[in-house]
Amino acid sequence: MGFFVSALFSLVIFSYAAAFDPLDPNGNITIKWDIMSWTPDGYVAVVTLNNLQIYRHIMSPGWTLGWTWARREVIWSAVGAQATEQGDCSRFKGNIPHCCKRNPTFVDLLPGVPYNQQFTNCCKGGVLGAWGQDPSAAVSAFQLSVGSAGTSNRTVRLPRNFTLLGPGPGYTCGRARVVPPTIFLTPDRRRKTQALMTWNVTCTYSQILARKYPSCCVSLSSFYNDTVIPCPPCTCGCQTKDNCVKSDSKILSMVGVNTPKKDNKPLLQCTRHMCPVRVHWHVQRNYKDYWRVKVSITNFNYRMNYTLWTLVVQHPNLNNVTQVFSFDYKPLVPYESINDTGMFYGLKFFNDQLMEAGPFGNVQSEMLLRKDKNTFTLKEGWAFPRKVYFNGDECQLPPPDAYPFLPNSAYQNLLSFSTFISSFIFFLIAIW
Repeated sequence: MGFFVSALFSLVIFSYAAAFDPLDPNGNITIKWDIMSWTPDGYVAVVTLNNLQIYRHIMSPGWTLGWTWARREVIWSAVGAQATEQGDCSRFKGNIPHCCKRNPTFVDLLPGVPYNQQFTNCCKGGVLGAWGQDPSAAVSAFQLSVGSAGTSNRTVRLPRNFTLLGPGPGYTCGRARVVPPTIFLTPDRRRKTQALMTWNVTCTYSQILARKYPSCCVSLSSFYNDTVIPCPPCTCGCQTKDNCVKSDSKILSMVGVNTPKKDNKPLLQCTRHMCPVRVHWHVQRNYKDYWRVKVSITNFNYRMNYTLWTLVVQHPNLNNVTQVFSFDYKPLVPYESINDTGMFYGLKFFNDQLMEAGPFGNVQSEMLLRKDKNTFTLKEGWAFPRKVYFNGDECQLPPPDAYPFLPNSAYQNLLSFSTFISSFIFFLIAIW
């Protein structure tokens, strides 16, 4: 019995630890229910999904939100979203509810739906942007008319067992909790109104729950070493006859090969690492006061393009970024005393979409960093990143002992050159 309790306790602690992201400690998706009015048999509520994660977004085919009613509530109508199943509504005569299921599942509407079906911040196909990238795109909302429910703050019962897919597994939602009513401003911003009742649900993400293997890997190279350090073999699973195609396969010339499947099963290019995405970090140049890095992102999935992608890198010299040439850049400072993390994302209408695998399936940029004389070195892998995240998932780095090393001869040549310059300057001062 003691062993069982200990194992259960360890599992709970592990689950919470897995959901904690040290680079975004307060990141979550908050689902807010605002009751706007009471009806004869229930209420009208606005449900809002706020993505408060700095660099993790929900991409197509979008979010799926589910819950379980506390009683026998039904949904008379929905605006801005729809239930995936109506359920058994045979007990109703005349007006038939939109959904009678005890555990309804809702999805966002697609862009272009008729105006009378739209609601504020709806109809984006479930795509929910990252808050740090574009706060205006990090919100999704819809309206529900709920019947067979409570008609006052005392009699209404909160839904339970919330689930969120974004678009796959990975999110864990807590219990609904009543919070102070939301305050709204009128369009002229001269009057405040408030919801009749509000409750929140917080959902956090865990990469361990989302997938068995990493979804990306990192390769490394440098100007001072001819060796390119590839992604570790089988990083995202091992190659088999059925899970990938070669880059020269005839299958790739077939019509519709790039169309996503309903189950989102990828069509990967055969590689040693078998990752859908590879990030390559190349130490390109070393100047007197600056050094230059080139970052490339390559897509190996023929059925997926990544819209509004994000790349997060942790490196001590990111506290002094001088210029990023082809990406947008934003420093991330989750802890005020440490500035070693940055978020990169594509320039709008230029490279904010990483196309499917093929000749256009990559984006790249160079960046210039100012040296800190007290810390900068090319030795012992210092010039390479500590952590890399793509679309919010941590990428697998090569082992540190495999990093490109600075040859002893190169270091000695640099030292000899520095000694020569110092001696020459001393000589000039002496004869002056």
